[in-house]
Amino acid sequence: MNEVKVNFFAKVGIPGQLAWGYVGILIFMMGDGMEQGWLSPYLIENGLTMQRSAMLFSAYGIIIAIASWFSGVMAEAYGIKKTMFTGLILYLFGTVSFVGYALPGMNFTVMLLTYALRGFGYPLFAYSFLVWIAYVSPGKSLGRAVGWFWFVFTGGLVVLGAYYSSWAIPRIGYINTLWNAVIWVLVGAFFVLVLTKERKRAVQGEFRSRMREVAKGFFALYGFTTTEWLQIWGTIFTSNIIFNLIFGFIGDSLGWRNTIIWFGGVGCAVSTLLFYYSPQLFGDSFIAVMIAGIIWGAMLAGYVPLSALVPSLVKNDKGAAMSILNLGAGLPVFVGPAVVGLFIGLVGSTGVIWILALLYLISALLTKFITLPNNAKTLKHLDSGNMDH
Repeated sequence: MNEVKVNFFAKVGIPGQLAWGYVGILIFMMGDGMEQGWLSPYLIENGLTMQRSAMLFSAYGIIIAIASWFSGVMAEAYGIKKTMFTGLILYLFGTVSFVGYALPGMNFTVMLLTYALRGFGYPLFAYSFLVWIAYVSPGKSLGRAVGWFWFVFTGGLVVLGAYYSSWAIPRIGYINTLWNAVIWVLVGAFFVLVLTKERKRAVQGEFRSRMREVAKGFFALYGFTTTEWLQIWGTIFTSNIIFNLIFGFIGDSLGWRNTIIWFGGVGCAVSTLLFYYSPQLFGDSFIAVMIAGIIWGAMLAGYVPLSALVPSLVKNDKGAAMSILNLGAGLPVFVGPAVVGLFIGLVGSTGVIWILALLYLISALLTKFITLPNNAKTLKHLDSGNMDH
């Protein structure tokens, strides 16, 4: 039976020894993403100014970017599970302090510190697992393995979290929903840290030497209720997690770089404009906005092969390479609001959307310069080329 399971996981591209870990990441990220669709409006409704709300989430985003940057080298320096456990502890301490003390009294200084501290949690936890995947996955199925990672990562963070919140808030209230998040995070951590066995130490290294190697678009709601927006948001990323998996397979066959350029960069540029203009073209049509959002969520998954391409550029020190990639994954949480803040007054919301679309196109252009040896499409093609020679 165990052999059958291993063969099944191998066929779909999941490293068998990490199967429980994927489940754990899904559950952990569901808990972590519980408040994403509603916390800012909730805080503003309860007396926080819009400026302070923006400051709170900007600080949170900065910490996520920093933690994303350090996750890879910390995983190599301390070990993957130790780094993940550190992320768990920081998340729990930040969340308990934020929900239990700062939020009830709306103490902004404490809110700022504790919510920012919470930002260390998921990058250290989830991105360290991504390093683990990069080390244990066969090169020929690495695209699928990271596709499954982004499938469960995004599925938990912005799909299950949103849907669970839409169910829980009317029944147990906002604060209790946040306390529920702690339970789900602990359950997810159990799957990864206890049930997922590390057969051998995947990575190792000294902290100092590794450290030397470290040298949301906002859309108008157009009259939608919070529940409707959470449903749109959840459905968008349901599309995204499905295509995270699909583009993992497509990338392994069509080529990682080609998939990133045409589906990720160009696809996101076009679908971002479509998503923005659909309410203006179709009014407050729930279905029209939903369809445009589904397309955008699907195209966003076109970047999935980056998680296979970047670590494949180096034979050793994959954690350092993943740190660079993880920095890119974490920075948008800070840079996105910063772009809006810098340009909204100059060019308005329409101008900001066009800036975002342009950035997607620039990313497609930059990807042209990321190549495997001999311009191979994937590691599988590279290995085949080496065998021919």
